[in-house]
Amino acid sequence: LDAVGFAASLVHRGLRMVRFPTTVLAQNDAGVGVKTGINVEGVKNAWGTFQVPYAVVADLDFLDTLHDRDWRGGLAEAWKVALLKDARFFERLCRDAPALGARARAPMARAVIRCAELHLAHLARGGDPFELGASRPLDFGHWAAHGLESMSGFRIGHGEAVAAGIALDTTYAALQGWVDPELPDRLCRGLAACGLAVWHPEMERAGTDGTPALFAALDAFREHLGGRLLLAFPDGPGRMREEGTIDRALLRRALAALRDRAGRPPRPCAVGEARLP
Repeated sequence: LDAVGFAASLVHRGLRMVRFPTTVLAQNDAGVGVKTGINVEGVKNAWGTFQVPYAVVADLDFLDTLHDRDWRGGLAEAWKVALLKDARFFERLCRDAPALGARARAPMARAVIRCAELHLAHLARGGDPFELGASRPLDFGHWAAHGLESMSGFRIGHGEAVAAGIALDTTYAALQGWVDPELPDRLCRGLAACGLAVWHPEMERAGTDGTPALFAALDAFREHLGGRLLLAFPDGPGRMREEGTIDRALLRRALAALRDRAGRPPRPCAVGEARLP
């Protein structure tokens, strides 16, 4: 999608393009947006353009062909958009997480459709579809995700990195007092039930100055945003806030808390926490 979309956006100043996303990641996120991104010399999305698709055809039959890793990976993007934009969708994911991890078709269809609706609403009514400003809600958790992908030589897939990234930023939000302290645990249990890890060895790597090497990704993301750092965080399920100043000492505590949580045996994703029919 990215390579062909990038080329199509350049030929004759843009060819009409119809997208057929064939993975969970693409149907939940990349295939329904307006961006293209090409990794160059280890830098995530170093080259890219905006290419609005003429249509997007999300055929769920494609998803049955995927390996388990590719089925699971794309689910992180559903958790991302639900946590920031739709509390009922978040509760539904908490309820559906074990079934999603077991590759049930019906909850996946619900997730794909709701993700498309939320992305379309953001692009059409969010006021900044071509990201002229620094505010990018759909990049929640992506500063760390992009860093993890690059640090691992892209051994960690994008969706896998996003799962860790949103878990880290939600833990940070809890330490800041912006969200209920139980929210990171609920999110991590849901991700685990879907088969997604929230901790990778790269997150323990230290930089030359002794600070977590992952923190260099904050500076890289600042450049990605055009020079001004403004990150989206949850402000409770279905609500978001934006912050331009990051307390790195508190972020280290969030990393430590996430490492400890990942090292504990997971509790079941509590269906009783969701009150949806």
